[in-house]
Amino acid sequence: MNPQISLPRAHSNGHPLGGPSSLPSDPRAHSASSGPRLPRIIKRALKFPSMDFELAVWEMTSLLIRPKSVFRTIYYHKQTKNTWHRPDPSFTYLLSFFLVLTGVAWGLAYAQNVGGVIKVAFGFVLGHFLAGSLAVATIAYFLVGRLLGPGVPGLPGRRRGLFTSINGDGGEQLEFGYCFDVAIRAFLPVWVLLYVVQFFLMPIIAKEYWLGLFVGNSLYLVAGGYYAVITFLGYNALPFLQHTELLLAPVPIMAILWFISLFGFNMPRHLAPILWVGTILRPGV
Repeated sequence: MNPQISLPRAHSNGHPLGGPSSLPSDPRAHSASSGPRLPRIIKRALKFPSMDFELAVWEMTSLLIRPKSVFRTIYYHKQTKNTWHRPDPSFTYLLSFFLVLTGVAWGLAYAQNVGGVIKVAFGFVLGHFLAGSLAVATIAYFLVGRLLGPGVPGLPGRRRGLFTSINGDGGEQLEFGYCFDVAIRAFLPVWVLLYVVQFFLMPIIAKEYWLGLFVGNSLYLVAGGYYAVITFLGYNALPFLQHTELLLAPVPIMAILWFISLFGFNMPRHLAPILWVGTILRPGV
């Protein structure tokens, strides 16, 4: 009979010979698993090396000259990442930095003291840009999907969007992150026209001359029209939405208001960004 060596039985205490385990447990592994964890959105916001600022600069340039190409890349992002929302916050950081610079410029020119300059800079970023974009994204998230989604009564037929879904709609729904992406990108031409160009033209367009009134009010018309067009292109890129051309409805309304304003309402004097941050202006401004 051939001799055999039997293996020791496994016991519940984890020691191969049945006795208590002599290996101490690693307290760091326990603390790492039970400790507080940062939310995913905060982790992404703090990963600066992984942010694509080169893409953000390209998007800013393209939004001013060929905005459709920006949402074409977002469509390709959906095909590879299976989400419409792009979690890279580099665009938000870059535009916020530019708004801080313009806020300092507006504050130095019109605010009464240093505290007012700081208030203008933070008001431009936190109030006008982030809070405003968040409000627009929230409204779009609850209204666009319900009013322009598939199967909505009162909207006959179905339009072909900027792109056609390869795999069909598949029950897709509007993402809040994508609504925020559209809102912050639509804000870019508003920043260029009303925060940068208007700043340099204020000594001219704020005067009581009709030519200055015409140029200043036209800035607001172009900025509002650009905002509506980019918003339309953003939602038109989603193949499961229909009749997104309704998002262009504010454009003729803005044109009518612009024409009426030419009879005496100077928009830069009443709607300039510096007037909407709650800071005290210099005397005589």
